[in-house]
Amino acid sequence: MTARNATIDRRTNETEISVTLKLDGTGSSDVQTGIDFLDHLLDALGCHGRFDLKLRCKGDLQVDDHHTAEDCGLALGNALQEALGDRVGIARFGYAYALLDEALARAVVDISGRPFARIDLALTRERLGELSCENIPHVLSSLATAAGITLHVDVLEGDNDHHKAEAAFKAVALALRAAVGASGFDDIPSTKGTIGGVSP
Repeated sequence: MTARNATIDRRTNETEISVTLKLDGTGSSDVQTGIDFLDHLLDALGCHGRFDLKLRCKGDLQVDDHHTAEDCGLALGNALQEALGDRVGIARFGYAYALLDEALARAVVDISGRPFARIDLALTRERLGELSCENIPHVLSSLATAAGITLHVDVLEGDNDHHKAEAAFKAVALALRAAVGASGFDDIPSTKGTIGGVSP
């Protein structure tokens, strides 16, 4: 595979975001969004996916955390979409379980060209730190939309919302690592011969 890297700059009236992503990295992560718990989750995604990730966001946090959370997911998804390139030689599918103490999460990924997400984290608190719990699954669904992937994430067990959210992001990281990994074949894993603009 050729180098699979991407740099994305996303500017709107609500956020200014820069993302650098290296898929074949070591797990080096440097994330600053202005929301500490969002940084924590995205750091886990980079670390356990073995992606080198640098993300900077300046968002309208005086309004609330929604635009920052959503747009970070979109920008990261855009970077993943670009870094994947022509998809030749990827495994395409990935799944993983991850746990954190009593919390157990499952993630299944299809690098399909079809953006879809079904996320059920079973969170009960209103916030974790300065991040609204309703925005945690929204980060993942925004990532899936922008990346053009199908993503299912479920928290199967758990009592502590911090543990459930973190386990979910770790499971997504591991599933993505498997899906973007080398299949051992020099082709695009689709009966249509393409993944992207045409649904495989």
